[in-house]
Amino acid sequence: MKAVVTGAAGFIGSHLTERLLEDGWSVVGVDNFDEFYAPPVKRRNLARAQENPRFQLVEADIRDKAAMQQAVTDDVDVIVHLAARAGVRPSIEQPALYTDVNINGTVVMLEVAREHEIEKFVFASSSSVYGNNKKVPFSEDDNVDFPISPYAATKKAGELICHTYHHLYGINMTCLRFFTVYGPRQRPDLAIHKFACLIEDGKPIPVYGDGSMSRDFTYIDDIINGVVASIQRCSGYHIYNLGESRPINVTGLIAEIERALGRQATKDFLPVQPGDVERTYADVAKAQRELDYQPATHIADGLAHFVRWLRAGGTAR
Repeated sequence: MKAVVTGAAGFIGSHLTERLLEDGWSVVGVDNFDEFYAPPVKRRNLARAQENPRFQLVEADIRDKAAMQQAVTDDVDVIVHLAARAGVRPSIEQPALYTDVNINGTVVMLEVAREHEIEKFVFASSSSVYGNNKKVPFSEDDNVDFPISPYAATKKAGELICHTYHHLYGINMTCLRFFTVYGPRQRPDLAIHKFACLIEDGKPIPVYGDGSMSRDFTYIDDIINGVVASIQRCSGYHIYNLGESRPINVTGLIAEIERALGRQATKDFLPVQPGDVERTYADVAKAQRELDYQPATHIADGLAHFVRWLRAGGTAR
């Protein structure tokens, strides 16, 4: 079995690559080592994978069709398309760049899949597509026509383009809406990683709003189990929420991080940022039913794993 994983050097991509290699797959990892955060960190993410003879790294941009045509060969069983320009707030500052990478890059990957007659395509979407949805928990059947950031809009567009390619060319498509993934190798700009580093250094942490915003934090191992199941069962066109289904507000999250670190935080309260949704909360019934998805990592346990990684030198500060 052979997979192409785009964004392979990232947080989720590197964990998925290792898991697939452990399961006996051959993996072609695609990454352009963009400087959104430090490329040496991403290279370190792939250190274990690169020790495996069944792993091949292709350093290229997903918008480079010629390079993607070389990366994807006829013997590939699945493309797992994780690569994207990430981050809600930066997308507000650079909407054209986010549109180019996230939409045009996805079209390139779909075109390559079509040309090579790849049967399975898994697309990384996001809980951000739900916007400020008033109904909770968020279900895959909810209306997602009102994204509130360019990043969210590009992810909704990606789902629609995937559906079009399924309809026209018969490619089996699965779109996964990830809910705030955390754990070892988490991007340094995301809340848990950022807060933990600042608290460790005795610096104040920025809290946007009054601390009542909530997120459905989902541990990386649970996410990877869901992705692997989606690869195995990719048939037709489906959208799945992959979350923990146990949201926690920012105030509660900070308290959990403090407990995991054994240190107190100094909070710097700031205005709510444009594009930030009020809450995320996954209804995972469909994934449980169709993927046998069973998120099992409580936030306290996940944070303990993260802190051990952090203090073992896992981050670059």
